Amino acid sequence: QVQLVEAGGGLVQAGGSLRLSCAASRSIFSAYTVGWYRQAPGKQRELVARITPGGTTNSADSVKGRFTISRDNAKNTVYLQMNRLKPDDTAVYYCYAGNTWNNVWGQGTRVTVSS
Repeated sequence: QVQLVEAGGGLVQAGGSLRLSCAASRSIFSAYTVGWYRQAPGKQRELVARITPGGTTNSADSVKGRFTISRDNAKNTVYLQMNRLKPDDTAVYYCYAGNTWNNVWGQGTRVTVSS
């Protein structure tokens, strides 16, 4: 079973930046779409950004132009660079890897943006 381990969350002031990382326990990017979801208190989990095996990326309208998803195949790691953070970005961020046969989630990392 693939395991995902996130890192990089924390407390940051509005306008600041953070980079999240998600390390997979083995090479999966050629077979899995990987991405980031987030869940704010009292809200449903929502997609932030994802990248397909072919390298196509898409992201939520709320983060376009501020967040960038990327991956390092050699390190089996996917990143989420978050710039110009807003208080509304406060949430637990979850790494996700999925395909037709399997869905895997990380344990989550908390991001808090203070105003």
